[in-house]
Amino acid sequence: MDRLAAEGFTFDQMLTDSPELESVYRSYWQGLHALCGDEQGQQRPTLVDSLRGAGVHTALIGDNAAVARHPLAAGFDEAIDIGPPLQTTVAESIEQTHFARCFSQIIEWIEAAEGPFMLWCHLAGLGTAWDAPLEFRRGYMEEGDPEPPDWANVPDLLLDENYDPDELLGITQTYSGQVSLLDTCLGALSEFLEETGIHDDTALLLTSPRGFPLGEHRRVGPCKEEQTGEALYGELVHVPLIARFPGVPTAMARSSALAEPSDIWATLADYFDLKNQPQSPTAASLMPIIREEVETLRDRLCIAGGGDQHAIRTPAWYMRVAHKPELFAKPDDRWEVNDTAARCRDVVRKLNDIFPQYAQLIESGGVDDLPPLDDVLLEGIE
Repeated sequence: MDRLAAEGFTFDQMLTDSPELESVYRSYWQGLHALCGDEQGQQRPTLVDSLRGAGVHTALIGDNAAVARHPLAAGFDEAIDIGPPLQTTVAESIEQTHFARCFSQIIEWIEAAEGPFMLWCHLAGLGTAWDAPLEFRRGYMEEGDPEPPDWANVPDLLLDENYDPDELLGITQTYSGQVSLLDTCLGALSEFLEETGIHDDTALLLTSPRGFPLGEHRRVGPCKEEQTGEALYGELVHVPLIARFPGVPTAMARSSALAEPSDIWATLADYFDLKNQPQSPTAASLMPIIREEVETLRDRLCIAGGGDQHAIRTPAWYMRVAHKPELFAKPDDRWEVNDTAARCRDVVRKLNDIFPQYAQLIESGGVDDLPPLDDVLLEGIE
């Protein structure tokens, strides 16, 4: 991942617009925000439709049934279902892991590919089975730490207020081992691209539809059964985005511009030079930022959660609204530890006005007519 970041462009402030997988994939493939109504997607071409019209072969490889069954997935020229993990036990070697099985199929497909293509890979290996060999999780042990867990089932729980820190430590070490396994497999893919000579001609994007909470707010996993559902804190909605495009000088560049999933739709349409794309209420191509033509594309993001839950992000603030507003200063309060809602009531009031404005304009077709933000929402309070 570090090598990809060194070669590519990193977006530090990529936030998903919804924790729901089907909604995020509509954003990826149709450029529609999670707040858009279903009727806005009717008769609207997908990214895959447009690529096919431009002579680009498209394929979907994945191990998640929800993505494979997504209504918009039917447009791919071919789909390869890897299926779920074959076992939910810790593997004895890298080759026995689910990630290794997935990347093997990805490499096999690329090896046989001809002509221009877009290969979309969805891998759920961080959320279905933590099967990395034990040495991967042991690599995160320090002297005096208890032995990490030897299970592979992915936890989904709300920690007690007086939870055992060693329990969370073991979970974190196990997850870290799984991320290291993913990193190893990405390295194998990168080496394959270099050895076959297509590295310099192949664009590569790495992102995620949602994060995985690891106890930051006592949640481990989605915790969907809790009354508040999937809580829209940063550990769930703040996701990675690293992009490397051939011919575009991006080495070790990064941006703090606010980005969202529908931007990937617009960015790939821009990269493939697809003409006459439909307008999107919120999506914007990230290529002008990557080319250093502009520094930012928007000054706010809105995130839709389950029920009445939603969140709002500006350059200076992040507000999560469930039963009551919670307000966090950005980018300093990275993990949303210090709720300042009671001390910054004016900021809460201003942000509370943004969400209905945003949702209403999205329903009417676009957010170009949004009123400008006050300086306090852009720059914070000194």
